[in-house]
Amino acid sequence: MMVHTPVHASWLNQVEIYFSVVQRKVVSPNDFTDLAQVGDRLGAFEDRYNATAQPFQWRFTTSDLDGLLARLDRHTADHQEESSTALTA
Repeated sequence: MMVHTPVHASWLNQVEIYFSVVQRKVVSPNDFTDLAQVGDRLGAFEDRYNATAQPFQWRFTTSDLDGLLARLDRHTADHQEESSTALTA
């Protein structure tokens, strides 16, 4: 089975996102009485997730990347300008 991930995110990023969802939706709050209850809740989540999951529609284009980099450059330039003004004051 081949899995295509976007060029701006690694498979590890995707795994981290999945486990973040599991942490927020299944494990927290951790009010379990035993490990069997944890296993049951994880199993129920897996069944529901597999039944409702949809492929991601990646829409991050090279134009989006160019815009993001331009905003970061402006932010960095503004921040450097503020820092140099504060040093001279």
